[in-house]
Amino acid sequence: MLKQGSFYFTFVLHIKLILATNDRIILGIDPGTLVMCYGLVHIQNNKLSLIALDVIKLDKLDEHSDRLKKIFERVVELIDQYKPDELAIEAPFFGKNVQSMLKLGRAQGVAIAAALSKNIPMTEYSPKKIKMSITGNGNASKEQVAAMLESLLNFKHDDKYLDATDALGAAVCHYFQNKTAASGAKKSYSGWDAFIKDNPKRKA
Repeated sequence: MLKQGSFYFTFVLHIKLILATNDRIILGIDPGTLVMCYGLVHIQNNKLSLIALDVIKLDKLDEHSDRLKKIFERVVELIDQYKPDELAIEAPFFGKNVQSMLKLGRAQGVAIAAALSKNIPMTEYSPKKIKMSITGNGNASKEQVAAMLESLLNFKHDDKYLDATDALGAAVCHYFQNKTAASGAKKSYSGWDAFIKDNPKRKA
């Protein structure tokens, strides 16, 4: 009887875990120092639906530190408002302008820190991985990714929100990927302590 009871408990726990996995909200973010984009999707019964898609303009703030502060505050606000279960964030691409890369890296780091401060697990995806996951082509254009997302989520994007589809792509990519087996995803972190332990140089 004990074994049967243990089996029943394990089975029920497994079913609850499946149901929880199939009913969740994913926040996708494409970090930037002039514009930060976000998209939220809801997964319920293995069906994907769009919750929100928008851009946060930062160009009116002169100081870089003020922009970073704004990013942190807005990400926290989004988490408090929509209660996402996970964050999927686009990794910075490597360019020739070192200063721009440093600023972009800081913006991404602040967005990650905001999510982890609210105990939201995060996963980072390369732009190529996101494009591959959405369109099947790692070199797809922004317009091609947007068109595929429109088809998947049954919405029509406004041209002024074209950049925001990158963030939405990160969220949908995360949905498509098995977190534990995603070959193109970087490591996931469930909290700030875990992130710092694996990235000691990011303390400063």
